Amino acid sequence: MPSNLSKKDIKLEEKRLFEEYKAKLAELKKTEKEEKAVGQIFTKGLLPIYVMFILSLGATNGNDIAHKISDRTNGLWTPSTGGIYPLLKNMEKSGWIVGEWDNPKKKTQKIYSLTNLGHKELLTKKSLLKDRILETREVFNIVYTDLYK
Repeated sequence: MPSNLSKKDIKLEEKRLFEEYKAKLAELKKTEKEEKAVGQIFTKGLLPIYVMFILSLGATNGNDIAHKISDRTNGLWTPSTGGIYPLLKNMEKSGWIVGEWDNPKKKTQKIYSLTNLGHKELLTKKSLLKDRILETREVFNIVYTDLYK
């Protein structure tokens, strides 16, 4: 910075830079919040039913559920195990799934399977969500077309 600037000029420039910094930070936080909201469509809306669907294909552990979802969606959606395990715990409490240790003495890996009640719940959720998922897909297609074509 040139040495011919007054202290007042320096203070004004500091204030301007600080205001610019605050505006950019607020913009970044807003973008981060919006990205989380979009992600919640999957984690809050689709993850429970999709986990039940994966378990309807066969018993498996939480980590493998995340991998299977990632594989089935060609890597476009890879839920974190940090979101899957609390969901599995809640599903266990609801009686929709049962978790059993692969080795009860070592307790290294819990294998989950869908119960009869869980199968019924999956069918109910599929029935209730079918039209909503189709509507959501249609809305996303319209919005995508409007924004990018």
